[in-house]
Amino acid sequence: MTKNFISFIFLISQLNGLDLHGIDTLSHWETLQTGAINVAWRDYRGFPISRAETTLNHSIETVSNAIQDLDNYPDIFDRVTETKRLEPDVVQIILDMPFPFDGRDYVVKYTIENQNNYWVFSYSAVEHPNGRLGSQHVRLPNAAGIWILTKINESQTKIVYAWNGELLGNFPEFGLTRAWVTQGTEVLNWLDESLTEN
Repeated sequence: MTKNFISFIFLISQLNGLDLHGIDTLSHWETLQTGAINVAWRDYRGFPISRAETTLNHSIETVSNAIQDLDNYPDIFDRVTETKRLEPDVVQIILDMPFPFDGRDYVVKYTIENQNNYWVFSYSAVEHPNGRLGSQHVRLPNAAGIWILTKINESQTKIVYAWNGELLGNFPEFGLTRAWVTQGTEVLNWLDESLTEN
């Protein structure tokens, strides 16, 4: 009975997650940074959604392989300290935050859509009985994000990375826009550096 109840709660949480599909068609973004990496944000369904966009000199296959390699995120993205695969398509991601802020973590279910010149990796928060929260971390219960890759040519890929910018915990509201610029820039730079090294 308890196992069935947990499975039911898990299913309901999957249905209610924040879905960022279609985020690339929205207008009225507030620009936070322009340059090699553009960063912007807007309210979407009551959440602050951030997006970072750039073009990398790597093939869409190379970029997509790295993004879906969740088990190796700590080797790609410096702030990711650990990933725990809870189901084939459910993962817990644990993040370090700069002092004096607590770390963050989230448990998400992800999907992958693959077309010839277009690839999408999307994820949204779910509850999972094995996704235990560490004492020095804040759970992000509304975590959601999407990677949208578009092939430009054999060696260039346009990347749109969007995520729920809610940080919760002891993070001050006035620092959010700066944090979103930092996150978008770091994530795309770390991805580029990892692909260039390998």
